[in-house]
Amino acid sequence: MFVVSTRNFPPDVGGIQNLMEGLCCSLLEHGPVKVFADKVENSEEYDSKSKLNIQRVSGFKIFRKYRKANLVSEFVNKNQIRAIFFDHWKSLENINETSIKNITSICLIHSKEINHAVGTSLNKRMNKAFTKCKIIVANSKFTKKMASNLGVDISKIYVINPGCNYPLEISEDAKNQAKEVYGNSHPKIITVARLDPRKSHQNVLMTIKNLKVKFPKIKYISIGDGEEKEKLIELRDELGLQDCALFVHKSDEQLKLALLNEADLFLMPSIIHKKSVEGFGISFIEAASYGKGSIGGLAGGEADAIIEGKTGYLCDGNDLNSIHSTIIKFFENDKYKEFGKNALVFSKNFAWKNIIKKYISLV
Repeated sequence: MFVVSTRNFPPDVGGIQNLMEGLCCSLLEHGPVKVFADKVENSEEYDSKSKLNIQRVSGFKIFRKYRKANLVSEFVNKNQIRAIFFDHWKSLENINETSIKNITSICLIHSKEINHAVGTSLNKRMNKAFTKCKIIVANSKFTKKMASNLGVDISKIYVINPGCNYPLEISEDAKNQAKEVYGNSHPKIITVARLDPRKSHQNVLMTIKNLKVKFPKIKYISIGDGEEKEKLIELRDELGLQDCALFVHKSDEQLKLALLNEADLFLMPSIIHKKSVEGFGISFIEAASYGKGSIGGLAGGEADAIIEGKTGYLCDGNDLNSIHSTIIKFFENDKYKEFGKNALVFSKNFAWKNIIKKYISLV
């Protein structure tokens, strides 16, 4: 049996949530899986439809983490466990070390959650937690290097890129709706990401404004919600982009995928904002699974998700000239079509049936 202790799990949304869902469902092909996850809105409905054995832990956050750790330790002591997985060092921190001493224990790291300066209390807590597990899985080479620089034992760290849950089938109704949204625009550019400063939406909007001279029929769609919402809508209106820049703050899965499928470019030139950095960028692989090339940022682990000059490009998300010239280069001589074909082939490496083999080999 496999055990998974996670702070991030559907129906809560996010990249780590999708990663943990994909990991758990793929582990089912290799044995029973017991998941300990935080209780969130609509979790009962999600759990009733899932093939996974999920135990939700509720209560105030400060008490919940101890309660979950105790429940995990008790379960491990009473059952024969093949391996235990943790989504975050804080999921590992309060586990009874003795209970997992003789089990293959694996903690995943993603960049943002480990980016605590050496010597700070969070850095010390993190490194102390990592002494409890046998293996640390980084989501990219960038994350592995960051962890090593922050004092994490590099001999424990293995790189396994996240698996991709896509492509999924798209209904004809959703496809028609997406075509209606885009109309006769070209190029069609999309971002699927939370509206936070790290994703560089502000610079994307200003770049779209400058690109209208060369591409008068350009259309940009951003799918996602977040703290920057009001600020970005205000900027869009100030730039006079109401006709060509659309923010979709809430979208059902089918419409999101249909809009992605209809696009020509997936654009997310991420930057480092305070301690927040893109560790990998599964969104680039999700776009690739629908045959879309991407442009990402230079700052984080996007180099694992985009093959420079083959499935897309990397640029400086802080530099408007860099974003602008890279988009021009992406579309010149219809290169974007070749990037899309290459991206589709590349995305197959991230199918969970392939990624899970790497985890099983560690076990």
